[in-house]
Amino acid sequence: MHVGMSVMFQGLNGAAADRESWSHNLELADQAEPRGFDSIWTPEHHFTDYVMSPNPAQFLTYMAGRTKRLKLGSMVMVLPWHDPVRVAEETIVLDHMSQGRVVLGFGRGLGPIEFDGFRVEMGESRSRFTEYAAAITDGLESGTMEYDGDLYKQPAVNLRPAPYASFKGRIYASAVSPESAKIMARLGYGLMIIAQKPWDTAIAEIKDYRELYIETNGEEPPKPILVNFTMVHDDAATAVELQDEYGLAYSHSAVTHYDFTNPRLEKVSGYEYYANLRKGIEKRGLDTFARFLAELQIIGTPDEVVEKTIERVRLIDAGAVLNVFSFGGMPTEVSQANLDLYVEKVLPRLKEFETDRDIGRQTAVA
Repeated sequence: MHVGMSVMFQGLNGAAADRESWSHNLELADQAEPRGFDSIWTPEHHFTDYVMSPNPAQFLTYMAGRTKRLKLGSMVMVLPWHDPVRVAEETIVLDHMSQGRVVLGFGRGLGPIEFDGFRVEMGESRSRFTEYAAAITDGLESGTMEYDGDLYKQPAVNLRPAPYASFKGRIYASAVSPESAKIMARLGYGLMIIAQKPWDTAIAEIKDYRELYIETNGEEPPKPILVNFTMVHDDAATAVELQDEYGLAYSHSAVTHYDFTNPRLEKVSGYEYYANLRKGIEKRGLDTFARFLAELQIIGTPDEVVEKTIERVRLIDAGAVLNVFSFGGMPTEVSQANLDLYVEKVLPRLKEFETDRDIGRQTAVA
């Protein structure tokens, strides 16, 4: 099975200076290839210490020059904050530099502070994502960017260098709301699953997405990618204690960054799901919701982490699992020990599990 690593560049509450956070996460990223992982990823966020990775393409270009075989993934690029032509150009250049190792993750964004900082109307994000994604997807296949939409109008321009290889099957998107999942199916994108809902709800929505994908595209979708904030320790009780400290800290930081408790979301078109989420948080309490998010992740002894990972991979028929090993203000020694134990006692067993499970297989341009 494909097993990847993601680095988050978190610097929560001054736990480490930005310079220290970046230095440590780069050290973790440099271990991905020699220690046996199949891919390296980073998300896109701006303006806070929640995640300090404002340019995934820049980081992945750096990693392309430091690796030979790792696939290079964005988790995700938030399209409404970008010029679609520049996204297509940067992607193609990175694909040439890495000889086809790019796996794209796209999203429409959620953090109000980020939309405000980029002066982008949040209520337009779903429409902008749909138009930008369609234009980029077509451009990556044809080598020409051209689009005439309600919000995005692009006269025909050639992309040079031309695409290195087709991106069919190499584009995924994070989709939390059922409405977004429908858009991803119509675009022909695979799903990137970051655990935020009860598993029975997530499984039902993935099933609906798969059925729509097959109906729309006449073929099976790419196997989903499972993203997990992973905590492993030889002692089960210690693993739980560590997750209670750092997993809860991460969950609280996500609620703060995305402003889930702000009534503003109830008035923003396309974010109705999150308005309902706010009501649930108010009803049950912020601490209860943060614990719910933390407990959705995979924690435990090496045996438990292997078993839980395989169980979830089978539940959603995933092609890959991505692990975040440093989060929630972890000290360097804690995240390094977390990674070390995973590499020693978990990774070899997962790599042997159903070796045909993979993501982002490269094909020639049609």
